[in-house]
Amino acid sequence: MKYIPQAPPFVMIDHLQAHSEEETVTDFTIRDNHLFVENNVFTEPGLIENMAQTAAAGTGWKAMKESSMPPVGFIGAIKDLNIYALPKVGDTIITRVKTLHQIMNAYVVEGKIMQEDRVLATAEFKIFLQ
Repeated sequence: MKYIPQAPPFVMIDHLQAHSEEETVTDFTIRDNHLFVENNVFTEPGLIENMAQTAAAGTGWKAMKESSMPPVGFIGAIKDLNIYALPKVGDTIITRVKTLHQIMNAYVVEGKIMQEDRVLATAEFKIFLQ
């Protein structure tokens, strides 16, 4: 929570597992009362927001190291979104977001959501920080 500007019920990450200048890794366990759970599965908008919040956690981590508040970001575009499967309630997903390019306050990142050894979703995002 300290690395992202979102608040419940709009939180889609549980833990920041790892972070480097190039990559951020988070986990999230799907709960039955979550905003984006429908018919016992975590829906597509939730997967997209999970990747975006993982990117936000990376920039929030950098901000905290500089004694700043996590910046607010906006998705400018989503490219090559592929959703292969939807996780079920009780599943834990691992999300990796890799920074491909950064120009001033604009980032191009690549996200991948995994559950155990299977890929659930991938996408490329353009994110703009306020």
